[in-house]
Amino acid sequence: MLATRFTSLVGCRVPLQQAGMGGVAMPPLVLAVAEAGGLGMLGGVMLPPPVLAGMLDDLAARTRGTFGVSFLMPFLDRDAVPIAAARARVVEFFYGEPEAALVDAVHAGGALACWQVGSLAEAVAAARAGCDLIVAQGTEAGGHVRGRVGLLSLLNAVLDAVDVPVIAAGGIGTARDVAAALAAGAAGVRVGTRFVAAPECDAHPEYVAALVAAGAEDTVLTERFSVMWPDAPHRVLRSAVAAAETCPNDVVGEMELGGSRQPLPRFAVACPTRTTTGTIAAMALYAGESVGAVRGVVPAADIVHELMDGAERLLRVW
Repeated sequence: MLATRFTSLVGCRVPLQQAGMGGVAMPPLVLAVAEAGGLGMLGGVMLPPPVLAGMLDDLAARTRGTFGVSFLMPFLDRDAVPIAAARARVVEFFYGEPEAALVDAVHAGGALACWQVGSLAEAVAAARAGCDLIVAQGTEAGGHVRGRVGLLSLLNAVLDAVDVPVIAAGGIGTARDVAAALAAGAAGVRVGTRFVAAPECDAHPEYVAALVAAGAEDTVLTERFSVMWPDAPHRVLRSAVAAAETCPNDVVGEMELGGSRQPLPRFAVACPTRTTTGTIAAMALYAGESVGAVRGVVPAADIVHELMDGAERLLRVW
């Protein structure tokens, strides 16, 4: 098995972190990745603290694997941070300037603090704030994108500037991608798009089918899906932008939120889950440039083994 600074620090068997994709990275996916030896990440966006506590307690009762929680700064409920820190191995933040106070709160609860960054300056700030881990996200990533440069350029700069383990994120979907990132000096890799097509993920079947049919050239970095989160660049399927632009309705469907059905406005930031209804093709279908590696619905554990075993073979040859 591949052993790195990431696996030693976090306690995983393999240097892979599943992206904590808001709305779709729910306990079944987190559990499957953790059981397979990776770091499963629960999407903590807009989860009420009592609900978050219940999910994490249930995960702890069901696995001896490693899991964490991802928070988006624009939607952060600070009361949820100590709840996550007391129950998860890793608490991660994204899309905001690193805050030492949040890092201290995570450490006070006994967890490791992680910050996903999109620039060298943000990485240095995260290290100064006391983060134990840094995720360097390139513009190839699906979902919301913080920076303006590709992964390898950012990774090279960050690795030269910080001493903590760095996880590579953005466009990683094959064993070759994993091997290349590890060979470049990353302590681990972050994978998102591949896991959207896992049966344990809570993504809508039409969303999954669109990923299976797409290639890297079918994604676009845009700000079109900005209702509820303005001026936030994100990578989605190009077809989703076209479908939303031509949709005649201001409301494209309904989603579950807080135990009730809520209307989903056109160009809303939320991606479709299994319980979402309406014109799925016109919703935010987030996808990284790794989408070409999504060729069907594959169990999360099989994805982990495919990427890790394949990367280990490649690195042994090199």
